[in-house]
Formats: sequence, C-alpha cells, structure tokens
Amino acid sequence: MQKKLHIKKGDTVMVISGNYKNTKGRVLEIIRDTNRAIVEGVNIMKKHTKPNAENPQGGIVEKEAPIQISNLMIVDPKSGEPTRIGRKLDENGKLIRYSKKSGEEIK
Repeated sequence: MQKKLHIKKGDTVMVISGNYKNTKGRVLEIIRDTNRAIVEGVNIMKKHTKPNAENPQGGIVEKEAPIQISNLMIVDPKSGEPTRIGRKLDENGKLIRYSKKSGEEIK
C-alpha cells in the first residue's frame, strides 16, 4: 500500500528549495513510486532529439523534468502563499483537504 501524498494532479504548487525556488506552477503528473512530480514551467531540461515524424527537423526540445515532492508546497487558494495541508471528514464521511493557513477547502 502506498502512502497518501499531499499533492495531486492539477494542484497549484510552489517550489520551496532548489534552483527553481519560489516558482509557482501546476502539477501535470505525479510519479508515485519515486515520490516525484512534473510541474509546469519548473525544472526545465533540454533533450536532443533525432528527426522523427513528430519533429522532422530534430534538434533540441525543452521539457519539464520530475522534481521531488518534498520540495513542493501547495499554494493557498485564498492568499496565494504556500501552506501546509490538513485532512478532515465532511458530512458525507469523505476526506477533504484544507489549507492550514486559511482553513479554505482545497479542491
């Protein structure tokens, strides 16, 4: 059984350490087995590609590389600042995530 992560696909996150510190972006993909996430506009790498059907010229393609989840914090929907996450049960017995800073529910 895998442990619950505080970040999901589609969340807006801020990088809290590394070369892209204080950069905000949207989570495009979560890689659970290595505890990494791909974030839009963060950790850009250059990949040299041969000519193919998709890119007949070939050349250098820039794309996002995975970043460790421990270096990311969710952005508070109210204030726009990074915040910790809490979980609580709603009326229907479902777990909902909320911001520890403002108490706002995170969708």
